[in-house]
Amino acid sequence: MNISVELTFSPLQDDFEEHIINFIKKLRNSGLTVLENPLSTQVYGEYDAVMKVLHQEIKIAFELMDKGLLSMKLVKSDRSDYEPHF
Repeated sequence: MNISVELTFSPLQDDFEEHIINFIKKLRNSGLTVLENPLSTQVYGEYDAVMKVLHQEIKIAFELMDKGLLSMKLVKSDRSDYEPHF
């Protein structure tokens, strides 16, 4: 089963940029399809593979910062080829 995940990662501390960049770089190197925009990062792939990577990388990211927030939306389908029609 393929899924699409939208992540918004917000470290609540002064050095937030470093944490966001490191998190996105690790997702890019995971072998999954990763797309970014200024407000969020989308990850696409097979459910077990995506969740395995997210489980590991979210834990590492949280351990490296004092306070943070991560919002996640999951969709049961691969929406990586979505193009708006308006």
